[in-house]
Amino acid sequence: MPRTRRIIPIEEAALHIVCRGNNRQRIFYDDGDKLKYYALLCELKHENGVDILNYCIMDNHVHSISYLRSENNLSKFMKQVNLSYFHYYKKKYGYCGHLWQNRFRSNIIEYDRYLLQCGKYIELNPVRAGMVNSPGEYLFSSYNYYSNGKPDSLVTTSPVYRGLSDSPSARQKNYINFVINGSIINSTVIAKNLYIGSPEFIAMYQERFKIKNPRIVKGRPPKESQEK
Repeated sequence: MPRTRRIIPIEEAALHIVCRGNNRQRIFYDDGDKLKYYALLCELKHENGVDILNYCIMDNHVHSISYLRSENNLSKFMKQVNLSYFHYYKKKYGYCGHLWQNRFRSNIIEYDRYLLQCGKYIELNPVRAGMVNSPGEYLFSSYNYYSNGKPDSLVTTSPVYRGLSDSPSARQKNYINFVINGSIINSTVIAKNLYIGSPEFIAMYQERFKIKNPRIVKGRPPKESQEK
C-alpha cells in the first residue's frame, strides 16, 4: 500500500508532528532515554531552522508543534534526530530492527485558538494515559514552561501564548485555566486530520495540495491512552 503523501508547506507554518515506535513499541524506558531525545531536539533544531512551540515525550511516541521558517528542512531535522536516537538506543539496549514506525506524521495548524488547542492536546497526553494526575507533574513536556515559567531550552514561545495577557503572571494563570478547565476540540480531529483550523483554512489547503481531510465518523470517542 503506498504511503500517504506528507503535507509540508513551503511558507512559514505551524505543524503538529508525531513520531511513533515501530508497532507502537516502547522507545523510552527511563528518564535518561527521554533526556537523550530532548537533547537531540535542542541540538539540531537551530541548524535546520525549526522552532518547537510545544512538545511531549511519551514512552512510545513523541508529539511536537514545530514552527517552520521558509529556510527550514523539516525532513532532514527529523531524520537526524530519529537516526541519532536509534544509534543511541541500539548501543544501549543491543537492539536490532526498525525502531520507528514509518516516517513521522505531520498536519498543518491554523494560528490563534487552533494552535493553543493542539498544544493543550499534546500537553494533556500524560493525563489521558493515566501516567499523572495533572500535566504539571509530567517532566517531559512544554506545559511547565507555559504554566509557571520553568526554563526550557527546547521551547520557542508560541506567538498565541503571548496574546493571553500583557502580564507574564496573568499569561501563566490564563494558560493553566485554558488547559485545565477550557474546552478542547475533538481529539480525533487533531489526531487524524491533515489540516486543523477553520473551514476556510481547510478549504484553502485542500485546494492547494489536492488532498482532502479524512472523513471523521461521529460516534463514541476513542479510548484515550498513551498511544495517542
